Amino acid sequence: MEASAGLVAGSHNRNELVVIRRDGESGPKPLQQLSGQICQICGDDVGLTVDGDLFVACNECAFPVCRTCYEYERREGNQVCPQCKTRFKRLKGCPRVAGDDEEDDVDDLENEFNFVPGEKQDSQYMAEAMLQGHMSYGRRGDLNTPYVVHTVPQVPLLTNGEMVDDIPPEQHALVPSFVGGGGKRIHPLPFSDPSLPVQPRSMDPSKDLAAYGYGSVAWKERMENWKQKQEKTQMTRSDGGGRDWNNDGDETDLPLMDEARQPLSRKLPVPSSQINPYRMIIIIRLVVVGFFFHFRITNPASDAYPLWLISVICEIWFAISWILDQFPKWLPIERETYLDRLSLRYEKEGKPSQLSSVDIFVSTVDPMKEPPLVTANTVLSILAVDYPVDKVSCYVSDDGAAMLTFEALSETSEFAKKWVPFCKKFNVEPRAPEWYFQQKIDYLNDKVHPSFVKERRAIKREYEEFKVRINALVAKAQKAPEEGWTMQDGTPWPGNNVRDHPGMIQVFLGQSGGHDVEGNELPRLVYVSREKRPGFNHHKKAGAMNALVRVSAVLTNAPYLLNLDCDHYFNNSKAIREAMCFMMDPQVGKKVCYVQFPQRFDGIDRHDRYANRNIVFFDINMKGLDGIQGPIYVGTGCVFRRQALYGFDAPKSKKPPTRTCNCWPSWCCCGCCCSGRKKKKAAKAKQDKKKIGSRKGDNGAPVFALEGIEEGIKGNEIERINMMSQQKLEKKFGQSPVFVASTLLENGGTLKDATPASLLKEAIHVISCGYEDKTDWGKEIGWIYGSVTEDILTGFKMHCHGWRSIYCIPTRPAFKGSAPLNLSDRLHQVLRWALGSVEIFLSRHCPLWYGYGGGLKWLERLSYINATIYPWTSIPLLAYCTLPAVCLLTGKFITPELSNVASLWFLSLFICIFATSILEMRWSGVGIDDWWRNEQFWVIGGVSSHLFAVFQGLLKVLAGIDTNFTVTTKAGDDEEFSELYTFKWTTLLIPPTTLLIVNFIGVVAGVSNAINNGYESWGPLFGKLFFSFWVIVHLYPFLKGLVGRQNRTPTIVIVWSILLASIFSLLWVRIDPFLPKSDGPLLEECGLDCN
Repeated sequence: MEASAGLVAGSHNRNELVVIRRDGESGPKPLQQLSGQICQICGDDVGLTVDGDLFVACNECAFPVCRTCYEYERREGNQVCPQCKTRFKRLKGCPRVAGDDEEDDVDDLENEFNFVPGEKQDSQYMAEAMLQGHMSYGRRGDLNTPYVVHTVPQVPLLTNGEMVDDIPPEQHALVPSFVGGGGKRIHPLPFSDPSLPVQPRSMDPSKDLAAYGYGSVAWKERMENWKQKQEKTQMTRSDGGGRDWNNDGDETDLPLMDEARQPLSRKLPVPSSQINPYRMIIIIRLVVVGFFFHFRITNPASDAYPLWLISVICEIWFAISWILDQFPKWLPIERETYLDRLSLRYEKEGKPSQLSSVDIFVSTVDPMKEPPLVTANTVLSILAVDYPVDKVSCYVSDDGAAMLTFEALSETSEFAKKWVPFCKKFNVEPRAPEWYFQQKIDYLNDKVHPSFVKERRAIKREYEEFKVRINALVAKAQKAPEEGWTMQDGTPWPGNNVRDHPGMIQVFLGQSGGHDVEGNELPRLVYVSREKRPGFNHHKKAGAMNALVRVSAVLTNAPYLLNLDCDHYFNNSKAIREAMCFMMDPQVGKKVCYVQFPQRFDGIDRHDRYANRNIVFFDINMKGLDGIQGPIYVGTGCVFRRQALYGFDAPKSKKPPTRTCNCWPSWCCCGCCCSGRKKKKAAKAKQDKKKIGSRKGDNGAPVFALEGIEEGIKGNEIERINMMSQQKLEKKFGQSPVFVASTLLENGGTLKDATPASLLKEAIHVISCGYEDKTDWGKEIGWIYGSVTEDILTGFKMHCHGWRSIYCIPTRPAFKGSAPLNLSDRLHQVLRWALGSVEIFLSRHCPLWYGYGGGLKWLERLSYINATIYPWTSIPLLAYCTLPAVCLLTGKFITPELSNVASLWFLSLFICIFATSILEMRWSGVGIDDWWRNEQFWVIGGVSSHLFAVFQGLLKVLAGIDTNFTVTTKAGDDEEFSELYTFKWTTLLIPPTTLLIVNFIGVVAGVSNAINNGYESWGPLFGKLFFSFWVIVHLYPFLKGLVGRQNRTPTIVIVWSILLASIFSLLWVRIDPFLPKSDGPLLEECGLDCN
């Protein structure tokens, strides 16, 4: 992947591919192979040797043959050069074959038995076999080229391949040596033959046995230490480390004998003194709710039956909603990570880092709405992350094909060469320059380097100049020229037509051009804009993310992915390491599909009037879900396992063998044995029916079951089976052999012998607009389509496959982003979320009926049901908030006169509600201010955004009508947090405004009626006023946002207030509420003169 290759643009369907050079020295040209000689057998590049030299198979005539064909010819062919007919000699790094014994001039013990772990080996060579020799660019006609890969069965050493003491790996006593066996090797699927004999390496009699590890003092000491460790382990297990109370089975005890082998994380359950009272009060509240509804249903209000019926229906719905929200919080936990243990285990001194690679996705669409400077800060924080640079790749998806984003990213890559070394040299946090320089703290704290102040001033000046260049680009992009944008070399920008343009890929920082000013390597930075054509459904953000999944799989294929919104930057440079503590833990990580970080935000005032921080959800609900099957995916700040995104099932936990007893009668044993034999026969018969298929192994790696294939099967039969497997994979993943082959590599990594040019060509293929047609993309693979909140749906599908997720809350927040500040923008954000939930509820993926029989736990299902039906609560909530005003205006109430017992149940219910909230805040650490803001905005959003989402969702799903709500902006002032008080008139404001006015009118009418009717009417009035004040207090932040800041009330509010006050005054005069009312007999003059 070359950084100097230029912008690669093309369309697979139109068979177009060009390279546009950045330096302007050449115009568009066909994409050329970036390598040397071409193999005369398969047509691929000859490639390089392990030492970096050009690979030469034949030393006599130098006939161009690639390494793959050379190894195949030596193992399966006649072992001679096709040109000069000289026998191929064994080269360094190649395995031995029959006939190499007499060659003593090659000393290559390190590579002669180059064994890799079996799971990785099988998947790697399976992927190479699926590639079929050379990049076929997705065409069926190129699939017949033979491609043979040598495989060797794996025999692990007792020391797991690591050098112990002074004995190198090649001198271990058990070094396997393979000789040609009698079994016929099946080709091209590279499965090892179990019949191959395994022989120990012959020992030199002249050498001491200690050289092989036998009889030495070090060997004896190791054996003694091993025995002691085993005894301690048995004692630890017998002493009874408690079982996992969550019954996950994914956190077994490990011997804590040395620091590198200890767990990388641990659970921290909430103390029993905090959680047990919380659970007890939940049970008590359930009982009280039962008695409360018994009274409400058996004692209707006869004089206000419609009001009573509506109120009871609303209260029942609220109770169901509370249960769905409450019980997923039954098992809250926290987690703690150990970054030092991660380094000890995977970053050993003097050896390359063994940490897994990570591909980071950043998505953006419109640079006018998502400022390029914000995206640039996010990218800079990614490039400066505290992680091995060769393990990090950043992909920026520009779904708007904007040249402004492209040029801004080019400027960002240049500034990163100065910013990244500064961050790593002085270990600054955060590593987004905009937010680093805005910190109102003592930046000299803990800084001891004498040149820090000087270099900080220099880099700040560089950043200010960088901002000026970005602002100049933004100003220039305000008005596009009529002929469209052109690049530096005069080439028209391929994305001038946003809805009709080819796919584009530019590698800004890569393996050949990504070095900073100090000469250190930088992480990869790749610009991606997928192809768009009229008539195709591109699926918005979900489609863009799936395109990034495929591009990254072709270019880098890291086993883990991290997706961020363009406004979410790395606030903690060790965030990836925090996630790896779970993903790479040998015990915990096998079943983890993603690690979700909480969302934290900048630029929000201390009061957080509109609950932008969403503290209750992230610090209470998500902790509760983490104790069940894991948190839901919230759209950003999430590290994924790539294999989980591919729709594979989670690995199954191995059950311990059942114990048998000899005390049963013989007839019982016979019966049991017979039944067991029957089951085994039935299982075997069922297994025999399935000759070939794709399944998941115990470790979660995708493998192929080729059952029933014997040695005598003919070659064409094997080729037919291989073709069937490949067709099945291509139907699932698409017509790209390179990408399909990459899906078989569980531990990631790119395919061998693939040139950067061919990979870029294939990357253009996988982002073509028609690539996903007739595949499982968006249905079972990747981000799932069908909802504007694709995040919830994607996480739900993974949990249904049996995966679990992890919630990680580092001490320093991992990521920070920007939140909508003013009320109108906040309501529109909530509207989008609620609309997505309604779409999921009305789809086939609704948690009420989808995913049964899979791996989804029932408490986790309750949380997903609650996440999809909560917008429907807006209808009973709107009705319930209107009831107080109706009661005050009509003089009726929703309940009859309360008895002492009924009053006790009402009082108990209120006490339980307050007690539940207080205990919840106690174990979670959430403040009362955050909790109360959340309660207020639950009502505000419920009667506005959620209500509109329900009707908009019904129109969209049932009638196919898509509606939008326009926003008219009123400018704010220049003071701090001025946008918080910005008022934007929108349709969403009508329902809460109406509720406020109606309840104010009801309060005035009720008090006036009480004053007019005397002392006895004040008693019943208090219950109605309390009901109405409950609504007004919850809508208070909305009221405050409506009237503006201090005394500066928006003009539109004044006009509406005068209009409504006039109408209310006219109605007041018309009904004359001060007229005395009497319930006595009607007295009329009879007409008789009594005198």
